[in-house]
Amino acid sequence: MRIRTRYAPSPTGRMHVGNLRTALYAYLIARHGGGDFLLRIEDTDRERYVEGATEIIYKTLLDAGLTHDEGPDKEGDCGPYVQSERVKAGLYTQYAKELIDKGEAYYCFCTQERLASLAQKVGDEAAAGEEDAAEDLENAKTIRMYDKHCLSLSAEEVRENLDKGLPYVIRQNNPTEGTTTFHDELYGDVSVDNSELDDMILIKSDGYPTYNFANVVDDHLMGITHVVRGNEYISSTPKYNRLYEAFGWDIPVYIHCPLITDEEHHKLSKRSGHSSFEDLIEQGFLPEAAVNFVALLGWSPEDNTEIMSLADMIEKFDYRRISKSPAVFDYTKLKWMNGEYFKAMPEEQFFELTKDALKDALPAIAAREEGEDCLKKIAAMVRTRIEVLPDIAPMVDFFAAMPEFDNALYSHKKMKTDAESAKTVLTELFPVLEAQEDYSNDALFAQLKRFVEEKGYKNGYVLWPLRIALTGKEMTPCGATEAMEVLGKEETLQRLKSSLEKL
Repeated sequence: MRIRTRYAPSPTGRMHVGNLRTALYAYLIARHGGGDFLLRIEDTDRERYVEGATEIIYKTLLDAGLTHDEGPDKEGDCGPYVQSERVKAGLYTQYAKELIDKGEAYYCFCTQERLASLAQKVGDEAAAGEEDAAEDLENAKTIRMYDKHCLSLSAEEVRENLDKGLPYVIRQNNPTEGTTTFHDELYGDVSVDNSELDDMILIKSDGYPTYNFANVVDDHLMGITHVVRGNEYISSTPKYNRLYEAFGWDIPVYIHCPLITDEEHHKLSKRSGHSSFEDLIEQGFLPEAAVNFVALLGWSPEDNTEIMSLADMIEKFDYRRISKSPAVFDYTKLKWMNGEYFKAMPEEQFFELTKDALKDALPAIAAREEGEDCLKKIAAMVRTRIEVLPDIAPMVDFFAAMPEFDNALYSHKKMKTDAESAKTVLTELFPVLEAQEDYSNDALFAQLKRFVEEKGYKNGYVLWPLRIALTGKEMTPCGATEAMEVLGKEETLQRLKSSLEKL
């Protein structure tokens, strides 16, 4: 059997990290098994539809490297791949009516008022109870376990209502006794009392199918063998399986993934600020690092490797190693992982990636004749030190302008320096640097080495106060000579002079 998986998002906005993980796992299962990965747009919920969201889906998958074999833009033998287009062909209504003929579904003409009264009835019963009455009363606001009222309508009554043009939905006819059992690759066999299975709506009053019905029909017609989705769908799976069985269709392999939580163990929400793939890219994360991190939200390879390319993931992926426990979105770990990708990146590639950010942070340097060479040197300084792209600007801002700083920065216990010793050293060093013509890093380092040896100083005794005097910072991505090479002779001497005046 050839493996076929799908990612079936609704175009409702940015792609949540959980949805990206679903797409990624479905992709990895297909690619690991030499199968097909499909994209299907489930746009039947018109109330939640967001203009432009379909383009976000395409772009996110492209940026993440998840190429699909079939989809709206890659027609195969199972199209169309947009549900609204399948609705126009009458596809879902046709299958719903087949279920009606089999007694597995029925027309429901109940009004909204009657449905609301069912919730009220549940509330009344809860209020009359004892334990958990308040909780049940609260739940009653949303619980609408349908009472099969319209199942008892005769064929003549149904026909009469249809002829009158009364609004209707088509509901699944689930049993009220016994149990339904299904198998999940992570959770094993799961049994549910049939009394808990509501007669869910298959076709809405507007003629559109519900997600629950459309995804079953489409998965079958598209030959989907493995279904990957969040574990919030476990409770609905028995109803899906009853549809498969009613049609006589093969049931797919189910992989229900664990919940993703924030570091406080609450469900990862939009309020976290990093719940979507686009959020992460805007915050300066690399797409490949984000995908790598998302892959590990609930799964790990047998060798426990953490830094992996997409090709590595395809080779190593085994869905049986997905955990059932909630996965914690560790933002600190994501930043570390992103930093590791920067460290492994070739210098030229890193410069191309960061060039615009460096130009924005250092416009005066960028405008110099040798500006691009200087920016390349600065990029090389920060490549192994940053975790996300926004780290660059505050790390290199001293190149743009000398910040205000306290002379206490000159004090360093290990280097045995303070403001007084700094004044002595810098005063001695100033004429040496003033006479120096070659301001390349190597030449400056050689000159400073001679100065240290002649004076009998320790390296740190000279280099620490020199770097403070030139940058005004305790922590910088470069040493004193690297800073001087970028600053140039004129700016170097001007900064030293100003710092000495402060001393």
